[in-house]
Amino acid sequence: MIVTVASGKGGTGKTTVAVNLALSIGDAPIYDCDVEEPNVHVMLQPTELETREVQLPIPEVNRESCTLCGKCAEFCQFNAIFVGKNGVIVYPELCHSCGGCALVCPENAIAEVGHTVGQVHITEANGRRVVYGELTIGEPIATSVIKAVKNEVVGTEVSIIDAPPGTACPVIETMRDSDYLILVTEPTPFGLHDLKMTVDVVRELSIPFGVIVNKAGIGDDSVTEYCKGEGIPILMEIPFTRRIAELYSRGIPFVEELPEWRERFQQLFRAITEEVEHHDQ
Repeated sequence: MIVTVASGKGGTGKTTVAVNLALSIGDAPIYDCDVEEPNVHVMLQPTELETREVQLPIPEVNRESCTLCGKCAEFCQFNAIFVGKNGVIVYPELCHSCGGCALVCPENAIAEVGHTVGQVHITEANGRRVVYGELTIGEPIATSVIKAVKNEVVGTEVSIIDAPPGTACPVIETMRDSDYLILVTEPTPFGLHDLKMTVDVVRELSIPFGVIVNKAGIGDDSVTEYCKGEGIPILMEIPFTRRIAELYSRGIPFVEELPEWRERFQQLFRAITEEVEHHDQ
């Protein structure tokens, strides 16, 4: 079973929920798909890393064979190739690695070469498998690195995935193939606004989900009222307390210092398991 922790808004506490949930239910592996700013490893503090490069194929033009016919540029829908009077320019940042330019080239002057877009780090923390990706600075497309992280998911009883914020392609790619989604929000106007957008996306994916309200007490009841009106279960409320904030600021998962919360996350996981089983029937 894959449980993905997501949110429409950054800073709501996705990583906090993902890490504390994983620590509460045994040795569940955790995968950080927030490849532009991964921080699961900061809280779990693994030691040794196995690093693998993530590469995408991009076109390389043989200048001797190229006749500057321009068919490759005409085919490319992302303007990743420019054919001028004296040569061809390839823009790797715009290329989506579809391979179409090589197929339409009448002179077979285009070959595909590897272009590094990021890295996947595989490690362990206290016997727990931890995998996280890092998108190379300046690279605009995160989904390829996210796919590489998800390819490392092993067939365990349960896996926890920490998703990137927002509702764009990286989030959808992360959510795909999940059995359950936890949407973390905060009781503020911004939190509610982005929660609504995320709910619209999740409903299109037809994946069962529930909401955790983090930093409860700092805002109003609009998130609670919205969830009740939409029939969305509120799985848990995590209060905005100094103790939890202090532990987070020191990179310490709060279930390690507050054992009563470990039991609450275990109850949460049991409820999720029941919901997934009911949904599959």
